[in-house]
Amino acid sequence: MMMNKPCQKKGKSLCSRFMRIGVLIAACFFSHININALERCHYTTEDSITIVNLLGSGNTDVLYYARQFLGRPYVAHTLELFPDDERLVINTRELDCTTYVDVVVALTLCARRGETTFEQFVHQLHQQRYWNGFCNGYPSRIHYFSDWMRDNSRMGFVTEVQQPNPPFTAVQTVRVSYMTEHPQQYESLKRHPEYLERIARTEQSLTGHQYNYIPTNQLGNTRELRQAVHDGDIIAITSLTPGLDIAHLGIAVWHDDGLHMIDASSIHKKVTEETVTMKQYLQRRRNADGIRIVRLR
Repeated sequence: MMMNKPCQKKGKSLCSRFMRIGVLIAACFFSHININALERCHYTTEDSITIVNLLGSGNTDVLYYARQFLGRPYVAHTLELFPDDERLVINTRELDCTTYVDVVVALTLCARRGETTFEQFVHQLHQQRYWNGFCNGYPSRIHYFSDWMRDNSRMGFVTEVQQPNPPFTAVQTVRVSYMTEHPQQYESLKRHPEYLERIARTEQSLTGHQYNYIPTNQLGNTRELRQAVHDGDIIAITSLTPGLDIAHLGIAVWHDDGLHMIDASSIHKKVTEETVTMKQYLQRRRNADGIRIVRLR
């Protein structure tokens, strides 16, 4: 029995040593993942400081984050900096309607989980922007917003609201083909025509899906609409342009006179809280006929 004691002590020591080694290896492994993730990102120090400061507020309200970017300039194509080598681009200084909504959603979801670091924000945005959260070149980025809604719903980040009827009285049958029909408008597709096959498969998988939406004539200042659409919901404006599903994006906000939208506006050239109601906004646009609604979980 006395001979067993040193063996037991040595065994525990070896086990502890292996456990410590395992922890160190794991720490190095995950640290390496974080470093690589940041190395594959494009951002400025100003962007990282903005994100950390906003997450440090402790606020979990979508509208809080939506309004933090009011006045930021509208700039299109900010994600297209690396046409030959896709990277996660983070630009909080210049926004278009898609990147604006993407950043607001990522901030809100991180805040609701109590996440406050830039690395955690990067991870969330990466999951939102790429199929299954995995960047594998330009075609792996989610290019059509109907696909963004579908993939982010599958991952549990959002859910699309399609009831009740009214006001969800219309049905959109998605038919997307714009990217493969107009590859000259996309720098990556001009340089890499081999990407078109993967983009075409994505378009085919989305085409034919149907979604309930609220047509323009149902966007009055009614009790039904106020119950159906909440402050902070994502507004996806349905497109009448052949080959496109969504014309524009914004964040829903209620005023006394009805439903409004906060958006990165190409008309105003900045992020703005629209002064006109959604009904008035859509009545002025010929390429749109209603809105789909997405809610953060």
